Amino acid sequence: MTAIRWAVNLPLPGRALRDHREVIEALPGLGYADVWTGEGGGIDAFTPLAAAAAWRPDLGVGTGVVPVSTRGPAVLAQTAAALSELAAERVMLGLGTSVPAHVTALNGIPFAKPVARLRDTVRFLKTALRGDPVDEEYETFTVRGYRPPPLAAVPPKIIVGALRPRMVRLGLTEGDGVITNVLAAGDLERVLAEAGPLPLDKEFVVKLFVCPTEDTAHARRTGRAFLGWILNQAPYRAFHDWLGHGDRLTESRTLYDSGHGAAAGLALPDDIVDALWIHGSLDECRQRIARFAQPGVTSILLFVAPTPELLKSHHTLPNLLAHLHPSPQTNNPTR
Repeated sequence: MTAIRWAVNLPLPGRALRDHREVIEALPGLGYADVWTGEGGGIDAFTPLAAAAAWRPDLGVGTGVVPVSTRGPAVLAQTAAALSELAAERVMLGLGTSVPAHVTALNGIPFAKPVARLRDTVRFLKTALRGDPVDEEYETFTVRGYRPPPLAAVPPKIIVGALRPRMVRLGLTEGDGVITNVLAAGDLERVLAEAGPLPLDKEFVVKLFVCPTEDTAHARRTGRAFLGWILNQAPYRAFHDWLGHGDRLTESRTLYDSGHGAAAGLALPDDIVDALWIHGSLDECRQRIARFAQPGVTSILLFVAPTPELLKSHHTLPNLLAHLHPSPQTNNPTR
């Protein structure tokens, strides 16, 4: 079994992006091989990765995920090529359909044919990032006269934000792998089973949300604020219906659809919040994270949420990250 690569999501809690350098430079010694970002309503995905690649070029960098509708396909290719010039390690360009709240509400871009747009973007990027020119009409866009920049020593990989089987198959057949999130360890078993045997050259990345605090009220409060929103977005509703959790989310969905977003979070059952928003002591969090290190998983990405301990400096980020890492023997990943 190939060693799992461990990663953290940027920005890390409790500090400005400009103050990340010390932690970024320490990550390989703490057992982390990669840094990732997401993109929605906060800062953009690529600026933190460019900074990290400049500070520590031997870290891999990845996006988990960038919406395919908010940038043109050529701009995505150019950005991935530039990151590959900065990073001596690998670049993982994670792409997703996103949701209307990010694509239309924030950017004024129609949320039209999202899955087709994602598929077309993956196809374009697989051609462009292997160094071939592109002049082609796809279903959702047309590219004329694209000429790629010189190839990087390690070409970027293209992975797909995937929840249910259709998207998992897209990532594994047309892309270089998938990244999934907002699921419990038992749910991951089902997703991996649907994926089937994973080819050695494909990636399967799992993003976990971790709030390492023994203040249960704080953890559940922050977890509900996030989960009350994301679980009520259409792709995640369909995902949790497929997983068999839909009946237990009915009250939250009704409140959300009535315009009561905060109440929708409060209506989530405690055990669902606890399963999707990992919290507890550092030892408890580490043990729960370790349950996701299942056969087929190639990377585990930790999104660390702010905690009272971090704000009061009872934990430092490097020590916290070191304690969350479940398996010291994976410190030297081979893929």
